[in-house]
Amino acid sequence: MLNTGSLSRATFKNFQHNRACFMRQILLLRPAFASSRHTFAPPLPVRLISRSPAAVCLQRRTFTMSPKTQEPAITKITELSASDAKWVTLKKIEYVDQVGKARTWEAATRKTRGKAGVDAVAMGNILLHPSRPLSTLVVIQYRPPLDAFTVEWPAGLIDAEETPEQAAVREFKEETGYECKVVSVSPVQAADPGMSDANMVLAMVEVHLNEGDSVGDVNVGEEDKNLPVQRLDDGEHIQRVVIPLSEFYDRLVEYSKKERMIVAAKLFHFAAGMHFAKTQTYGKV
Repeated sequence: MLNTGSLSRATFKNFQHNRACFMRQILLLRPAFASSRHTFAPPLPVRLISRSPAAVCLQRRTFTMSPKTQEPAITKITELSASDAKWVTLKKIEYVDQVGKARTWEAATRKTRGKAGVDAVAMGNILLHPSRPLSTLVVIQYRPPLDAFTVEWPAGLIDAEETPEQAAVREFKEETGYECKVVSVSPVQAADPGMSDANMVLAMVEVHLNEGDSVGDVNVGEEDKNLPVQRLDDGEHIQRVVIPLSEFYDRLVEYSKKERMIVAAKLFHFAAGMHFAKTQTYGKV
């Protein structure tokens, strides 16, 4: 046992810090919880250059994305003032309705809208393989406002100087690892008009694959390890799943039944529209 009485205050504080870093590293190296009902990619191995506690802490900070060691959990929810908010703020809107009555409305608004006048872009995508069925790639990520994992098409905010097309190519590469070709961009759409002025566009993109490229022959909830390398920001943990278009609607329904998993409305609406067009009995569409 260390005799802390023989150490100066600064030395002892440094020892405590190093010990805490070392213990955090031990916890990070533990395998993911086996009690989860879902199958996710296993934690990545961590290669240590030095075994000293201080070096362990320093080396952990050099990684862009930490390996997953547990299921995410909300630890605290508090009120946030508009002045402290980085990404969104609240506004009170005063207006006169169609019959001349004065009314008010509370709305959330993003602080990040750039020159394009559009907040975000989602990438509806088609994977084209020489000998395999048409497929699409969806991403699964934890969303704190829902405390759940959402199934979505890749999407992201448009940077201040970007066009929606440029943002679509950049974000798709970062989240999926694939290069894509933009085929079309939709008009500006409301994202959640009852609560926010947030808007977005849908960019339909193509991914051209070679014969030897992976097309995601995996079970629901699993990521193909042969997919290209992602370029994720710190704090991003995005799982990719490739789904044949012929199974698109049914697979999303399966995801919707899983515990702590929600399919994004826009994605489900697209798949449901495809399914309805194929199964409706009203006449030729």
